[in-house]
Amino acid sequence: MSARGYVHVYTGNGKGKTTAALGLAFRARGRGMRSYIAQFMKGVAYGEVEAAAQVAPWIIIEQFGRDIRDCVNAQYADTDVTMARTGLKKAEQEMLSGTYRIVILDEINVALYYNLVTIHEVLHFIRKKPWEIELILTGRYAPEEVLKAADLVSEIVEIKHYFQQGILARDGIER
Repeated sequence: MSARGYVHVYTGNGKGKTTAALGLAFRARGRGMRSYIAQFMKGVAYGEVEAAAQVAPWIIIEQFGRDIRDCVNAQYADTDVTMARTGLKKAEQEMLSGTYRIVILDEINVALYYNLVTIHEVLHFIRKKPWEIELILTGRYAPEEVLKAADLVSEIVEIKHYFQQGILARDGIER
């Protein structure tokens, strides 16, 4: 029997939550494990999508939803809710498929914050996690219920960021 998997939450207002989750996926790849990553509210060409395509089928990333700035800067639409819920259902199918050892719900906490998915849906997802699956939920605004359901919680705190000086996201570094 394989080792027990745990539930991780990477949250907080600092940079590095997705990067930490992706690092775990690449570490797992080095040990022969496969990872499935569902990205919520990240519907643009991030560098990690291109990198994962180069190591498929070991790491698979699927995006569900528009870019987060499109949802935050304008009222999100019913299609955003549909895309997020579709992503959660697809991630559940992949988690239960037996193909992957690591499942990452990238920015799921932000999707929760913007009511694209419900806390009930996310807690149901966590409860369905098979014993051996390592499940990672990322994104700022992790609600207390998700923190309580987790086995490991890391809060990434921003101390200083060049974004405050007007420097935008750079390819290969922030996206």
